Parts: sequence; structure tokens; C-alpha cells
Amino acid sequence: MPLSAAALAADRPIAKPAATCRFCSTPLEHVFLDLGATPPANAYIEPARLSHGELAFPLRAYVCGRCFLVQLEAFQTPAEIFGNYAYFSSFSQSWLAHAKQFAEQATQRLKLDSASLVVEVASNDGYLLQYFRERGIPVLGIEPAANVAVVARARGIPTVTRFFGRAAAEQLLAEGQAADLIVGNNVLAHVPDLNDFVAGLARLLKPTGTISLEFPHLLRLIAETQFDTIYHEHFSYFSMGAAERVLAAHGLDLVDVEELPTHGGSLRLSAQHHGRAIPSLRVAKLRNREAQAGLADLAGYRGFADRVAHLKRDLLRFLIEAKGAGKRIVGYGAAAKGNTLLNSCGIGGDFLDYVVDVSPHKQGRYLPGSRLRIEAPAKLAETKPDYVLILPWNLTEEIQRDAAHIAEWGGRFVVAVPQLAILP
Repeated sequence: MPLSAAALAADRPIAKPAATCRFCSTPLEHVFLDLGATPPANAYIEPARLSHGELAFPLRAYVCGRCFLVQLEAFQTPAEIFGNYAYFSSFSQSWLAHAKQFAEQATQRLKLDSASLVVEVASNDGYLLQYFRERGIPVLGIEPAANVAVVARARGIPTVTRFFGRAAAEQLLAEGQAADLIVGNNVLAHVPDLNDFVAGLARLLKPTGTISLEFPHLLRLIAETQFDTIYHEHFSYFSMGAAERVLAAHGLDLVDVEELPTHGGSLRLSAQHHGRAIPSLRVAKLRNREAQAGLADLAGYRGFADRVAHLKRDLLRFLIEAKGAGKRIVGYGAAAKGNTLLNSCGIGGDFLDYVVDVSPHKQGRYLPGSRLRIEAPAKLAETKPDYVLILPWNLTEEIQRDAAHIAEWGGRFVVAVPQLAILP
């Protein structure tokens, strides 16, 4: 018998089902986590609009009692979220290195050459396709954010500005653009209409082609209390099993899976048209691990909200004590996950003086909700904070390396996820 929402969300009020599962259309009844109402995490504020109000939407995640897809209700359209996007992939050196390595491996493994076509859906600023292009392999980016697509084209990456689905696939096929490799890095979570999107992937893929999908692994999100990766533009949160079910519904077989360290623990799935290959042993092994962790049963989703509440209290306790002792604290990284953390904890200028970010596209603007000003990293040396709270904790090593100079005045790095830690 399915567990009640009360069993999943402890003492929290039971939310009435407001939607149905975006994959299997089952009514959503089981609350996974409720973070209240917050502004969209990437709705950065221009200085001229500081006197204006902000829209806030419920940030409540459900788990489907039938297919176990964790998901949010959709309150904004993709056009509203991605029309003018603030995230540019190329500002993370570790992510560029990850992309380059994938391009090298995929080229060799799939024997890609000048007669092949690599298509990336949600190709951002060309961060990945540039490495295939360097090898003489034809590429095509599909990027809905016009401001980001402009940067990709300036790099010489052919880029179509539109959202992807069945209609886009049909148009590309009519233009002779069938793909040998389709890449979707961290895009599956951003898709409100999963069935339309995956049907488009299957349609655009050549009979012998391969699809590569990367996304944060729900198993790691739960095990390591990575609740701050939950925000409005991430409509869905995938286990391998949930993703496999979606692919199979559209004639695609999951043939391999890799576990990656990126974004706090991600999966890279390889899929092909049905019957093309025998799945690797890694698929069966991870399927068993997910089952053992309870992800194929509602019981595996219990207790998460309570662990999140404990983590938030630990962070607030640290901030209160540090400020009480007269310490200066700033944030590093104007990341969407950081906005979930700050807004769900009620952290603003009373705790943090400002936030720094390496992206000039964010500098001079303000974080949504908390309204902290985003500065260039050079600001750290000017103000010499005692603590630097790393908001994109998945980039901790990169940030520690880039801002190692805070040790000169005794500054310390702090992370809150997966648990509060003051770093040496």
C-alpha cells in the first residue's frame, strides 16, 4: 500500500495534489520536500529594479507513487525561465575539462569523423561542441536562450535558437540533420514535457546512433542531502530507473551508465534504438543498488525533509554565532543552488555582506530573494572576510584554488552541503 504524504513529509501539512506526473500522468500525492515559496533561482535582479517586487512560486517536490519520478509542479514556462539566461558553461574550468575529455572519448568510442554529426540539445555557449569541431566533426547546437546562443555562434558553433521536442526534430530531419550522437548534458531535468522531449531525441537519432544524457543522480541527492539542487527550472530529479522507464517508453534502450563526480554526483546514460545493443553489466549493478536504497519503493524517499531541516538549522546556528562574534561573512558563487539554500534558510544581508562570482554576466546584479549584491572575486582582497561560504559546493576544489589567497588574512572557507564544514 503506498505511503501517505504524511509518512513522507513527517509532521508537515499534506499538500493537495495539484498536478499529475509529467511522465505517467499519475496524480501527485506524495510530498518529497517542501521549501516554501521562493523566487526563480536564476531571476537575477538588475540594479534599476531593486525597488520592484519579485514573483515567488511554491518550491515543493513530489515523488510519483507509480514511476518514482521526483518532480516539481511547473509554474513558469521554459520561455520565461530561459528567455534570457544568466548561466554560461564556459566560466567553469573544471566543467570545460570534463567536456573536453568526453569529446575525446566519444570520438574514439563511436568512431566519429567528418561524415558524422554531433548534436547537443541545450548547447549553451558552445562549451562542448567546440571540442568536436576542433577534430573536424560537424556539429549543431540547439539552445533556447538567445543571449547564450549568440556567444556560441561567435565561437563558430552553428546554433539553432529554439526549444527541442518532436517538432524541432522533424524540422531538422527535413533539413538532413539526423544525428550520430545526441548529447544532453544537464538538460533532462529542465524539460516540463518529458515525453515530447525524449520522443524528439528518438526521432532525430540515426538508426545506428547514440544518445548521451548527463544529470545529477537522485541517489546522491538523497544520500548527501543535496536539497539545494532543487529549484524551479529543475522540473524533474532522476534515478537511473526513472530515466530508463522514460527512454523505454519511446523505443530507446539504456545500454550503459557511468557514475561521474560532476555536480555532486551525476550519471551519464548511453541509449540507442531498441534492440541495437545488449546493456552493460553496469546498468544491472546500478539498478540493483537503487533498489537496495529504496528508490523503487516510496519508503526510500522518507526522512529526507527531516535531514534537510537539520542541515538548515546547523548552517543558521553557525551564521548566528559567527556574526555574534563580529565575524565578516561573504558568499562565493552566485549559483542557482546557492539561491535555494539562502532563500529557504532566510539568509540575506543580515548574515552575508555580498556574494562574488567569476561571471561578468552576473556581476553588478543582485541575487533573487536575498538581494545580495554580486561582486567580482577581487572584492575579497578589499574587504578581507573571515569566512567565505561556498554556495556551489560541487566546485569547492576549484574555488579553493582560485581564492586561496584568503588564507593570507586568516580567512576560512565554509560549506553547508552535504553537512556544515569549516575547511582547513
